[in-house]
Amino acid sequence: MATIAATDNAALAAQLSGTKTTTAADTAAELSDRFLKLLVTQLKNQDPMSPMENAELTSQLAQMSTVEGVNKLNTSMDGMLTQMRATQALQGASLIGRQVLAEGDLLALGAAGAAGGVNLASTADSLKIDILDAAGGVVRSLDLGAQPAGLTRFGWDGQDSAGNALTEGFYSYKATASAAGKSVDATQYSLAEVLSVSLASSGVDVELNGLGNLGLDKIKQIF
Repeated sequence: MATIAATDNAALAAQLSGTKTTTAADTAAELSDRFLKLLVTQLKNQDPMSPMENAELTSQLAQMSTVEGVNKLNTSMDGMLTQMRATQALQGASLIGRQVLAEGDLLALGAAGAAGGVNLASTADSLKIDILDAAGGVVRSLDLGAQPAGLTRFGWDGQDSAGNALTEGFYSYKATASAAGKSVDATQYSLAEVLSVSLASSGVDVELNGLGNLGLDKIKQIF
């Protein structure tokens, strides 16, 4: 997996040069050559008293044309996929240094406090945030009350339940939502800085401070 810095756009383009396209083209040429050799051999060894009819010859030529067409389509699709991945990576490189909301339960407490977000599957009568220390103990609980479906952002001033300022660093949190006494699905999001962008077999990953590597699809908002 190659890590891409913000200034490595040219290197990225070179890295993503179309090696797959060349391979696909070579395969298509080999198949076409093999097909023609088989057809010529068949014509040479046919029974002179019962030669291949025009319809049969036409049918075989049409099959070859279909195979060539499919291989050309595959080559084009490979090229489009390579270009798409390169575009995604170049766009992702512009995220380096930016703050994003991404799936996770981390709260990065700094001098200005910490922030996170919760995406509710449906309207909730109650949304509660329990902030946990490294040992898993609850240091502060935030009651956000009733919230609509969708993303709800929240902030934490870095104080515990007694009003004492806590040490800056990483904390975690647990969101609990309910409506009419029933649990509401809640997806938790963390505010984190993008450190780098990486090419992975499944697409493009971003490295987030404290959260590690996540796919671009795990990012909810960019700031």
